[in-house]
Amino acid sequence: MNILESFKMATTTLLANKLRSSLTMLGIIIGNASVIAMIGIGEGAQKFANKQFEALGPNTLFIVPGSPEGKNTGIFTPKTLVIADAEAIAKQLSTVQNVAPDITNKIIINYRNQNSNSSVIGTTPAYLSVRNFKIARGRFFQELDIKRNQTVAILGPDLAKKLFGSQNPIGQQVRIQNVAFKVIGLTVAKGSFLGDNNDDLVFIPITTMSSRVIGRTSPYGIELSLISVSAKNQNSIRAAEFQIKNLLRLRHKIIQDDDFSIESQQNILEIINTISGALTMMLAAIAGISLLVGGIGIMNIMLVSVTERTQEIGLRKAIGANQKDILLQFIIEAVLLSVAGGVIGIVVGGSAIVVVGIFTPLNAGVSPIAVLVAASVSGGIGLFFGVVPARRAAQLDPIVALKSA
Repeated sequence: MNILESFKMATTTLLANKLRSSLTMLGIIIGNASVIAMIGIGEGAQKFANKQFEALGPNTLFIVPGSPEGKNTGIFTPKTLVIADAEAIAKQLSTVQNVAPDITNKIIINYRNQNSNSSVIGTTPAYLSVRNFKIARGRFFQELDIKRNQTVAILGPDLAKKLFGSQNPIGQQVRIQNVAFKVIGLTVAKGSFLGDNNDDLVFIPITTMSSRVIGRTSPYGIELSLISVSAKNQNSIRAAEFQIKNLLRLRHKIIQDDDFSIESQQNILEIINTISGALTMMLAAIAGISLLVGGIGIMNIMLVSVTERTQEIGLRKAIGANQKDILLQFIIEAVLLSVAGGVIGIVVGGSAIVVVGIFTPLNAGVSPIAVLVAASVSGGIGLFFGVVPARRAAQLDPIVALKSA
């Protein structure tokens, strides 16, 4: 008997027992679908994180007050950065393109009977380019507004909608800490990042924030919450980080531990990609266990099948079939079950990824490598777990088999 005849006989046998064949494939289907879905969703999460960090601004470095050790303990960190530090970075470092210092506080903002507890960011005009914000209507404040401590404000779209509804906010006045600010612009919607809504905030000049909203808190100048720095290009990020560190250590007369920390967009992104990649592999490994369980299920069902088909095996051997023919037929049956289960599992997993892509912001996609690995593994599992029942069937004595039937 050649392979083609064995294939036809195996197909006929499987189709004659559709329910048993379907239940045998179930483990393989679930395993493949899980592997495809987990890897696809994991890759979608990585793409989402990349997109979110790109929205922070290109080639961006973040200088945070307080030592790295103190920041990790969660203890309140002193504001060791002042606006003179930001000005020195902007003037003295050749690898830096723009510097945006900011003071950020959560403050109640009022417009008539409407209130909102939103983030108020006191900053400079450079914030727009460094943090990749865009103006939708009106204008951002200028250097002249900074020098004159102007009471002007730019609202995020969510905050504008909360306070003004469908009314045009440009030219209206909002109150921050009982100080009236004229709304001169609206930003383009940017969405949320790590739980912070970038559209529910208001920008005001940093000098006004310091002098009229929170008050001066340090004799050394305006204390800052953060300094955002954009390097000139991708290649100069490391050099900019090195120069900033040296400059601040010199200005702060630091001999031992730093009283600030510098995080680059790329470093944060690499950490998140490493974590999400490890989680994806862990979930895929857990899903892969389903494949193993599915393979064991195939072996069990095939062993039961050998027992049930003892008469058939004995009859075939009596009319001339040899051990190789019986072995080949049972192995083909096991591989067919695995491959069919693998294909159905890939379709189910791909469908799950499409649904996730529609109803979530994750840009999930079917990974060709995951499909190749899942198909190869499921086929290999069928071959591996099909050998034992196939050998048992092939070794049956035809006389004993016919007598036991």
